[in-house]
Amino acid sequence: MRVEDLDIGDVVYAAKAILDDGSIPYGNEGQVLATAGTRGVITMIGHVEEQPERSVFLVRFENKEMNLGNPIGCWVDDLAVEPRLVN
Repeated sequence: MRVEDLDIGDVVYAAKAILDDGSIPYGNEGQVLATAGTRGVITMIGHVEEQPERSVFLVRFENKEMNLGNPIGCWVDDLAVEPRLVN
């Protein structure tokens, strides 16, 4: 299965560390929002208006207490359908 085949409510994993690129209001650019391997759930799927073929996934990742955090916009290459072991 591919990330592109997933739907709202499906579980995903951060394929790599996801950083604030400066687009989160009141956030800190460069801050780690989700470490590689963090589990999350897709809450919305959209696309870039200028590039309709490019999907954006809103994902709520779990924190250390296993509570879902705020939604984070992710690209397909930010996500994985299975957890990956990180060395």
